[in-house]
Amino acid sequence: MVFDDALDAQAPTAVTTNPISDGASADDLEAASSFKGTWQHIGASKQQAREALLGPIEDDADLSSLAASLLTDEEAAIIGKPAHILAADIAARRLTSYQVTLAFCKAATIAQDATNCLTEICFREGLAQARSLDTYQAEHDGKTIGPLHGVPVSVKDHIDVKGMDGPSGFVGWCGNCVADTNALAVSCLVEAGAVIYCKTANPQSLLSIETNNNVYGRTTNPHNRTLSPGGSSGGEGALIAMRGSVLGVGTDIAGSIRIPALSSGIYGLRPTIGRLPHSGLRGPHSGMDTILGVVGPLATCLADLNLFCSAILERQPWRREPQVLTLPWKTELTSPSPDRKLRIGIILDDGLCAVHPPISRAMNKATRTLKAAGHTLLPWDPVLAKESVEVLFTACLQDRGEEYHEHMRLSGEPAVPLLQWLLTERVPSKTLSTPREVWDLNVRRDTVKTAALAQWEQLNLDVLLCPGAPTLAPRHDQSRHWNYTSMWNVTDWPAVTFPIGKYSGVEAPEEEAETRYPPHPPRNPIEEHVFKEWSPEWYRNAPVGLQLVGQRMQEEELLGCLKLVEAALSA
Repeated sequence: MVFDDALDAQAPTAVTTNPISDGASADDLEAASSFKGTWQHIGASKQQAREALLGPIEDDADLSSLAASLLTDEEAAIIGKPAHILAADIAARRLTSYQVTLAFCKAATIAQDATNCLTEICFREGLAQARSLDTYQAEHDGKTIGPLHGVPVSVKDHIDVKGMDGPSGFVGWCGNCVADTNALAVSCLVEAGAVIYCKTANPQSLLSIETNNNVYGRTTNPHNRTLSPGGSSGGEGALIAMRGSVLGVGTDIAGSIRIPALSSGIYGLRPTIGRLPHSGLRGPHSGMDTILGVVGPLATCLADLNLFCSAILERQPWRREPQVLTLPWKTELTSPSPDRKLRIGIILDDGLCAVHPPISRAMNKATRTLKAAGHTLLPWDPVLAKESVEVLFTACLQDRGEEYHEHMRLSGEPAVPLLQWLLTERVPSKTLSTPREVWDLNVRRDTVKTAALAQWEQLNLDVLLCPGAPTLAPRHDQSRHWNYTSMWNVTDWPAVTFPIGKYSGVEAPEEEAETRYPPHPPRNPIEEHVFKEWSPEWYRNAPVGLQLVGQRMQEEELLGCLKLVEAALSA
């Protein structure tokens, strides 16, 4: 394993940028680096390269006992702290960057063994970087290089990290996506002192709210491995939930940060388009701008979402990426007066798919609690839900999925089940083959945005509270309805998901009486599928969370409102 006494004693003197070469013969290296053979062989090669750096770890379904058997008390305390506390401890020299990074490398190994959440491993590089940060601090009288000095940060696979591969879940891309430079968001984080030490799994094609591909396989949920950690930032969700990371870089085009955060019991922020840098990403439909993806954080607490955004925007990324708006982070807005009362829009049902009982009860309890705390609650009419779903999938599949087929033909790999469902059930009836058809789609998108804003202004809202999905963490290959998150990608409103508890897997009699399920006959085939996916015991230990939505470019205001909402819910 990489955590031997020699590595603990000194920083590595040489770092390889291609992990496949580590310990391989020249013939092995040539065979591996060329990625020849069938798609099965290429996927197996990538998995073997990763496992060679990690080494075997005893499989144990009790994840907490596994962690305890591998970590010291000091290391367990380190991984239990949020990023802003770790940064403060390192700045005060209570901890070293190397201590912190080593603890998270060990925890990430445990998380990988349990959930298959990692892709590219750069523990040695991360530990060398941590040593360098400690040296800098020692030579500059304790000064740090930035607000994230020494804090380990994990990165979603399709986001560029210099020297590392990023095949984005496609077998045919393996070995062809080694980055020459960091994505701008990663550069900003490194400049702020972050330590990059691993990349995490995303699904084949990225357009999925689960995480499964033919390169690395399926990622599972650390709370219940029969469930998915969501997607497409599912590797980040699983890793952070197991404290194998404290802060992660994800992306979101339809819920790909927020659904993994919900499924894994952590926090996830989808910012407005143009608020954070987005350059240096790999994936399909590059240049499609009807619906744009965004970079955002996944974290263990609300304060760390603020830390992530402020650290990046302190680097003035608008000077390096023209699409980023010149809008510095206003930290003071994230801490409103505790006495402030909010006007909160409420969505209990999006009109297309009713939510499972634990989510319905969570929404009902939250509305009662917020009302009792003096906040004003107003019903939101989701009349535009159906149109927003159609706009999203038409935008992402306007070529009827031909680009996905093209990428899969590179290796001969098949579509994984959820991508196959998308390509069968969600493709538009015909390809958008003329500029006029694309322009018309953009008009439909803008009509949704205008109507949603008009309702927001009519209600004079501060934020909107709603579910983030119709189910808890889904069973593998069963996700079908994305609209609770994706409608805010269409409107381009910032949204944050946050945890409120865990589900026992048992429905008490009083709970069954409160939430009759299904509440009505199915309104469409997807709702019928979701109804059939309800069986309490399937969701034992699954996290329960909700979503708060704000207005464009008001991320600080949104996080400040979440602080008030959480205070009310925890009172």
